[in-house]
Amino acid sequence: MRFTLTDVAREAGVSPATADRVLNNRSGVRPRTREIVMEAARRLGYIADAGGRLAAAHETEVVRLDFILPEGTNTFIKMLHRQIEAQAQARPDLDVHITAIEGFSPDRLAKSLSELPPAARGVGVIALDHPTVREALRSLAASDVKVVTIASDILHVPRVAYIGIDNRAAGRLAGYVMSRFMGTGRAGKVALFAGSLSYRGHEEREMGFRHLLAEEHSHIEIVELREMLDDRERAYSEAAALLDRHPDLAGIYNIGAGNPGIARALKERGRERSVVFVGHEVTEGTKSLLLDGTMDAVIDQNPRVEAREALNVLSNAVRGQAGDYHPPRLQIVFKENIPEI
Repeated sequence: MRFTLTDVAREAGVSPATADRVLNNRSGVRPRTREIVMEAARRLGYIADAGGRLAAAHETEVVRLDFILPEGTNTFIKMLHRQIEAQAQARPDLDVHITAIEGFSPDRLAKSLSELPPAARGVGVIALDHPTVREALRSLAASDVKVVTIASDILHVPRVAYIGIDNRAAGRLAGYVMSRFMGTGRAGKVALFAGSLSYRGHEEREMGFRHLLAEEHSHIEIVELREMLDDRERAYSEAAALLDRHPDLAGIYNIGAGNPGIARALKERGRERSVVFVGHEVTEGTKSLLLDGTMDAVIDQNPRVEAREALNVLSNAVRGQAGDYHPPRLQIVFKENIPEI
């Protein structure tokens, strides 16, 4: 199978023009981007490796990788799922399987991990931080199955890498943005929504948010924290009840999914312009909410980059090859700088 420049660009997650500049050694490309494009080109066999041998896909061992992701209405997870599938199709050296499970059952997740077939060589997981899950991951690692955690980390398990943003820093960023939108020195009430604090990433975001406000904005009061299990209807009902209980609420920070439900409650009560609303993940839904002014800021982690890095890190680890990890950048998105998704 012969790959084209467009295939290389898609594999690297850049435009064909950028791939062309890199492969023709032109200027105007960041060193990190240049490395990613060259790695993709070698992997696809578009160019020769350092020894002059064409790294053709058919000469490479096909490695089975498994991903276990939560199912439900979380748009970011759906985007990550699609990115893994799409990028895997451009990787003939990989045999990728994705399993979607109920997202908030640690026992179900642990069971899925323990039931992976013997052919599985690596696994990527958005994992709940729970004893049964940790033991399942340790058992896989003991069988030489390589593990990466994605979007939310688990400590004290023998994983190869964590693929995702610094969630504590994301929470602090949310606190900073919230305080600036509310107005310097202005007292007010804010509320937090989370998918589940069983996700270490959600817990770390909450910690970062609370610590930033405690350190620099003690006049801002956190009145409630609600878990929504990433369900839009539950988010709507919780947000509606919250707004009724606190008619003077000044801000909402949504740590997880469910932004459309919160937005619906705000709009029904005519509060979409008076309540500062900060959330996560650039999706078609959050883009619309930024554009109509319901959301003020969105903190993003790029699912395309996370899918690419998870595939690269796992395949390199299985083959015993060294490889650089290029983590997704923590990005704050406003109405005026909405990226293409």
